Amino acid sequence: MQFIESFDLMSFFDTMVSLAAAFVLGTAIGAERQYRQRSAGLRTNVLVAVGAAAFVDLAIRLNGADGAVRVISYVVSGVGFLGAGVIMKEGLNVRGLNTAATLWSTAAVGACAGSDRLAEAALVAFFILSGNTLLRPLVNAINRIPIDEGGSEAIYEVRVVAEDAQVPGLRDRIVALLKAAKYPVADVNLEELPDETSAIVATLVGTAAKGKELDAVVAQLRRLPGVTHANWEASTTY
Repeated sequence: MQFIESFDLMSFFDTMVSLAAAFVLGTAIGAERQYRQRSAGLRTNVLVAVGAAAFVDLAIRLNGADGAVRVISYVVSGVGFLGAGVIMKEGLNVRGLNTAATLWSTAAVGACAGSDRLAEAALVAFFILSGNTLLRPLVNAINRIPIDEGGSEAIYEVRVVAEDAQVPGLRDRIVALLKAAKYPVADVNLEELPDETSAIVATLVGTAAKGKELDAVVAQLRRLPGVTHANWEASTTY
């Protein structure tokens, strides 16, 4: 049997230590994720760490360091696809980026453990846990700092409600006024409304704007013939 011929007790114990280290460190990372009720929690992070360690350890035993390097490159890309599965887009908001990054980093812990770099694996795990816990108060403090409208990255839209008969001519006037205010338009959409009115929605090219400048443009739009309402709004992007 190939098993009897290839089995080596010392190599087996070496593999066991590597997988055990990956399991323990993956548990530490996953426990923090599970506590915060993230989509990829305890079991997922443990499996990523142990799986990465097993692949790298097997590659070393079969083909030495060269084989391990090739397998590690595949682990990095493979876990990237796995992380994409926990990223969710809800409107303009994107959730799960931190969880995906944690999974990707957990694979690095497993790869270190699988290549018998246990101290490095523990160090990477320490920094992952520090990033997800110690930096949280700093993130919350930064998020509480008020910023002006011009400093925020957002999608700006100018919305003009007008009588249907006036819409064809208003479209170009709106684009011209915004362009004159140095806010070029990326896209213009038309929405049909009740009472023979329509909404012209102009999406601006820039991701930063000054509220006072847009207020001035909107004031001009309100004075155009057939316009019943005009306003602007910003949707924050992440």
